[in-house]
Amino acid sequence: MDNFFGGLTDGVAYGAVYALLAIGLVLAYKTSGVFNIAFGVQAYASGALYYTLHTSHDVAIIPAFIVSVVLLAPLIGVILDRLLFRFLRSAPEMSRLVVALGLLVAIPGIVQLKFDQTLAISSQGIVPHGDTVYNIGPAVLNRDQLAIIVTTAIVALAVIVLFRYTAVGLRMRAVVESSRMAELNGVNSDRVSMLSWVLTSFVAGLAGVLLPQITGNQVVDVYYTTLVTAAIVAAVLASLTSVPLALAAGIGLGVLQEWLNRFLPTNSVVASNIRPGLPFIALFLVLALDPRLRHRRGTTDPLANVDPPPPAPVAGTRSSELTWGTRIFWCVIGAIYLYYVFFHGNDSVLDDAIRIAIYAIIFCSIVVATGLAGQVSFAQATFAGIGGAVSAQLATQQGMSVILTILIGALVAGVVGMVVSIPALRLGGIFLTLFTFAFALAFENVFLKFGWITGGIFPEAEPRPQLGSVDFANNKSFLALCLVVLVLVSAGVVLVRGGTTGRFLDAVRGSQVAAASIGISATRARIVTFGLSAAIAGLGGGLLTSYEGHYTPTNWATFVGLFWVVIVVTLGPRTIEGALQAAFGFILFAKRVLPVWLPWLINHIQPFGHVGTLPAAVQYIFFGLGAVTYAKHPEGILEANKRKPMQKIQALIDRRRSSGEPPETATSGAAPA
Repeated sequence: MDNFFGGLTDGVAYGAVYALLAIGLVLAYKTSGVFNIAFGVQAYASGALYYTLHTSHDVAIIPAFIVSVVLLAPLIGVILDRLLFRFLRSAPEMSRLVVALGLLVAIPGIVQLKFDQTLAISSQGIVPHGDTVYNIGPAVLNRDQLAIIVTTAIVALAVIVLFRYTAVGLRMRAVVESSRMAELNGVNSDRVSMLSWVLTSFVAGLAGVLLPQITGNQVVDVYYTTLVTAAIVAAVLASLTSVPLALAAGIGLGVLQEWLNRFLPTNSVVASNIRPGLPFIALFLVLALDPRLRHRRGTTDPLANVDPPPPAPVAGTRSSELTWGTRIFWCVIGAIYLYYVFFHGNDSVLDDAIRIAIYAIIFCSIVVATGLAGQVSFAQATFAGIGGAVSAQLATQQGMSVILTILIGALVAGVVGMVVSIPALRLGGIFLTLFTFAFALAFENVFLKFGWITGGIFPEAEPRPQLGSVDFANNKSFLALCLVVLVLVSAGVVLVRGGTTGRFLDAVRGSQVAAASIGISATRARIVTFGLSAAIAGLGGGLLTSYEGHYTPTNWATFVGLFWVVIVVTLGPRTIEGALQAAFGFILFAKRVLPVWLPWLINHIQPFGHVGTLPAAVQYIFFGLGAVTYAKHPEGILEANKRKPMQKIQALIDRRRSSGEPPETATSGAAPA
């Protein structure tokens, strides 16, 4: 009985954490139309400032709270609205999600440039003597727990009143539906949008200073982000619209988790593997089974159809002469680079080249999923990890040929991708992407805990492949193998894009109803594309595992996969060239350029001052902020920036071609003089 009531009280307090975050997600979605996946890192920014002031500088509670929650949090909201989301009101829902994903990657790095990375939990939160215990019947609660419960209840009540009984709430929802139609009725969309972001950011800041006292964690961005991914369960159960349902679902999830923690045997598989991943399993099941979410589409502006379509790829608008000239130019550049790598590069240069080739293969899977199918998948790192795990297990446990195991690993990853896509494709918009996110989190937090997948404490080893008398143990020969695979994968993606499947997907993106009317099955085309994307990722995962010599689960973490998506969609999600550029940026720019030049730059810019050693996460700032350009340039910033030079070159070619033609004769049929 003590465990029952103890789990109930602690679960309500812990569930209030989920509920507060879920209410913030619902508030952001209803008032701005953005599924703010960066909500946790916004909370982290306010929490880092509060505990830095209160713990490190002995600032009193009230001034520290005012600065971090009342001032900083709304300021972040104003900045996000004025600089980003104000220009994305009529953008597709997935574009706004990608921009929020870029903020998820960039904000922690920005915060970590200034604040302490090892902030300890203060014994005193926003209420004095937070560890003081009160006995309320059979329940035992301390002041910190009461503070989070009372705050969550007040926020929930305020949001309900805002939406149901105020004109401001009605205007917020109107602006989300169509800002242009709202303006026709005299609504100031800019002012309403800014107020929306101020309110949601204020809730994020409030959560940021309350959560560490309840969870007992340090003020680190990963804890905030993990809590938000768990709170997504409650928000999805509320269909991203109902605040009371979000409140009830969050508290229920916290109570269930505490009861499982107290009643399950500590040495059981369920307690050690499944209980920590309960929120992610719940999210996966809710998205797969909830009939309310099937085929649900996000809010779209009725006037969005008047906007011009996105520009066609540059490769489709240039002449054959310019196309062949561009190909020859890049082939020459590639040949020079490979000559240097094979004949003059040291081991470090060779290592960079191998990793560039492997990650370019993996990034081709994102090109297939996003560029061809038009879907943003957060599970590409998971599929790569599945391919690597299968390859390592078969090579070491069964003694099979490594090349064969890599191919089998890719096949298994492709099958898993197709199976996952079947329930995912019944969802629409943001919920489909969240389904891939839930699958990735569940796989990482549940299945990777089993030793038969990863090898246990000692990672599963995998030797280098061997084909007949050719041994790829040498790095140069292994690089040659990776280049051959990259060429084959690139050619396959180009053929699919120009073939029947690619044309079907183009038709589905134009109008799914019109495509169905002429016999095109959107579901079949997307399942095939999803499976192909997963197989390509699994192929790259097997190659990387073989190159490193062992299976490393951290290579395939879910948030690593999010970073991959950010890089590819920033540079070019629709072309093989974009995947290659993303691989070069991921390896060379982050490994060579940033560590050398960025410390010098930061040390000469105020207000950062001298930072000493460069934080490892600072590279995320550049790639994260680059993703915010996705909504304006869905073809990628490199593709967009090369459009004008290509047009000028094409105009020069056309001018020279026309100047070489003979002058036109008189119009046929004209009367003689």
